[in-house]
Order: sequence, then C-alpha cells, then structure tokens
Amino acid sequence: MGLPENPKGLVIFAHGSGSGRLSPRNNYVAAALRKAGLATLLLDLLTPAEERDRRNVFDIPLLAGRLLLATDWAAARADTCRLSVGYFGASTGGGAALVAAAEPGARVAAVVSRGGRPDLAGPALAHVRAPVLLIVGGLDGPVIGMNRDALAQLRTEKELVIVPGAGHLFEEPGTLDQVVDHAIRWFLAHLLPLSEN
Repeated sequence: MGLPENPKGLVIFAHGSGSGRLSPRNNYVAAALRKAGLATLLLDLLTPAEERDRRNVFDIPLLAGRLLLATDWAAARADTCRLSVGYFGASTGGGAALVAAAEPGARVAAVVSRGGRPDLAGPALAHVRAPVLLIVGGLDGPVIGMNRDALAQLRTEKELVIVPGAGHLFEEPGTLDQVVDHAIRWFLAHLLPLSEN
C-alpha cells in the first residue's frame, strides 16, 4: 500500500499473466499515480502455487474475486475506507478488473486497462457502470481489435486510447509515460471523494 498525504483516491492494480506486485512497469505507473496524489495497492492475485497452473492465469472469475476481496480489505481500513476506488488492469488483469467492476454493488468508480484483454470479461462488459479507459499499443494488432470490440459492448462512459509506436508491454521509449498521463487524467476525473459520489 502506497499512501501519499491526503490521497484523492485509491487505485488497486490487477496484474496480468506472468506479472505481479513486483512488476517494474506496474511499479513505475504506481509511483507516478502516488506523485499525482493517488494511493496505490499492488498485490498478487494468485499465490505462487496457483501461478504454476497456467489455467489460473486465465481464470477471470477467480482473479476478479480476489480483486473484490482486496477492495473489501481497503474499505475496512481506517486510512483508506473514505477513498473512492479505481482499478488499473494489465493484460488478463484488464478482463478481471472489468468483471469485478460489473458485480452488483461494486465499489469501483473508474477502470483503466493497459494492454488489457477486456474481451475476457465477456457478457460482464454490458454490466460495468464505472467509467472505463482502454489503453492499447499501436503495434499490438490483435489486442487493438479485442479492445475495439469490448468498447462497443460497454454501456458506460468509455474511451479507447491507442498509443502510437507501442507494443503490448509499452517498453518503447516514452510509451509508458503516455499510459501514465492518460491513467492520471482518468482517475483524477472520476475518483471523487465518497461524499461527492
């Protein structure tokens, strides 16, 4: 848990396959979000034993359930219970974040997906009420199509950003900074204090 002074909201990270709370990319994004005044929570949604079974990496209901447990955990803490929550999903974590956000009564105010697989959310896409920002690399051909299809199924405030010259992992110079800028813009616009929601 990273808590800046007087945080404007809390962003919980949903990592993708082969990634976790120690991911350099997600930690880079989290540090920038904290600098912008947002609290962050990075956690592993699977145990090391669960990760060894590749089927679990694509078990979107399992990952979404763990994300909801993390949201409940944050809601029960004195230092985060008054913070509006957003999800930052990457790869399969993007699908998990959307499935979690589609749950009835989900306490999620915004979702950002980076190089995500929103298609894995399936029918849940139509039930997401939180505003959704989908960010995809311009070189990530098949995933662009998956994100466009998912965007069409969302019935909430939504936006698709394609970062030119970026691959799936946004390793190209400057591309991850563009992800950061868009994520900060989205979260600061939608993570209002709970008393204002």
